[in-house]
Amino acid sequence: MVDLSLLLWAAIPPLLLLGYYYCRVPFAPPLLKLLIFFITGAISGILALSLEWVFETVANWFVDWQQMKRWLPGIALRQLVEIGPIEEGCKLAAVFIPTYYLQRTYRLLQSTVFLFTIAVALGFTAEENWIYLFHGTASILDRTIGMPVHAMFSAPWGYALGIYISSNTRLNRDKEFIFKAWLNSIICHSLVNVLSSAWRYSLPLGLLSYGLFPFLLWMFWRLEQLLRKVQGKPVINLVSDRTPQRRYWQRSLVLFALVLGGNAIFGLFLLARILSPLSPSKLFDSEILWFIVSRFSLNLFFGVLAWGIYRYLRHSARRRYF
Repeated sequence: MVDLSLLLWAAIPPLLLLGYYYCRVPFAPPLLKLLIFFITGAISGILALSLEWVFETVANWFVDWQQMKRWLPGIALRQLVEIGPIEEGCKLAAVFIPTYYLQRTYRLLQSTVFLFTIAVALGFTAEENWIYLFHGTASILDRTIGMPVHAMFSAPWGYALGIYISSNTRLNRDKEFIFKAWLNSIICHSLVNVLSSAWRYSLPLGLLSYGLFPFLLWMFWRLEQLLRKVQGKPVINLVSDRTPQRRYWQRSLVLFALVLGGNAIFGLFLLARILSPLSPSKLFDSEILWFIVSRFSLNLFFGVLAWGIYRYLRHSARRRYF
C-alpha cells in the first residue's frame, strides 16, 4: 500500500519549486503542460531505474560490479558509464520526444523548452524522492536539500535544446551543442555523486566532500545564468576587468566566495541533520542551545562574507560598464 504522506513529501516540494520557476518566466506555457512534463519526468525516473538494474545485471556477468561500487574509483566509474548517461539520457528523451511533436503545432520559445526541462528534472526528482523515502535510505531533510540538483544537472542540455527547437534554421552545430551539453551534464552529475560519497572514506579522500556544496552552488549559479539567457536578459558578470592580473584576482574571489558560501550552507545542513532527531524541549538545554548559536553564527558569518564578496564583484562590474 502506498504511504500517502511519503508520496506528498516526495512530490510537493518539487512541485512548489516548479511553481516558483513558472512564475518567474514570462510567456510560460500553460501549467497543465508543465504538469504533464512533470509526470513524464517521473516516468523517465522509473525507466532509468529499470535500465540501471539491467545494466548492473549484465555488468555482473563480466566483472564483480557490486564489489567495484565499494571503492571511490569504482563509484566514479559507475557514475560515468552507468548512472550519469542513463539518467541524463532518460531525462533528455522525456523532454525531446513530446517537445518534438509540440513544435509541429506551436512556436516554442527557448524559455519554454528550458522550463519543460526543469519540469521533467523535478518530476524525476519526485520519483527519486519516493524511492529513497520509501526504502528509508534518506531523510526528508536530505531530499529537500537536494531537490533542485537534477534541474541543475540538466540545465546545459535544456539550454542547448531550447536553442535548437526555437531556431528557424537548425544547423549541425546546434545538434553538436546538444551532445556536448549532454556530456557536460553527465560529468557534473557524476562529480556531484562522487563528492557526496567521499565523506565515507578516511583522510585525505574524505576532504573531497568539502567540495560538494561549493560545486552545487556554482551549478545553481549556472542554472540562474542560463535562465536569464533564455529570457533574453543579460547575464550577471562578476569577472569584469580587462587586465589579466585583475581578472585572475576576480576569478580567485569568485572561487573563494563559492568555497565560503557552499561550505556555510553545508555547515547549516549538518547542523539541521544533527538537531533533527532531538525533541523540541531538548533544543533549549543550555549546552545544546550554545552549540546551536555558535555553529549557526559561524556559518552565518562565512555566508555573509561570501555574499559581501559577490556584491563587491557585481558593484565593480556595474562601475566598469556604466
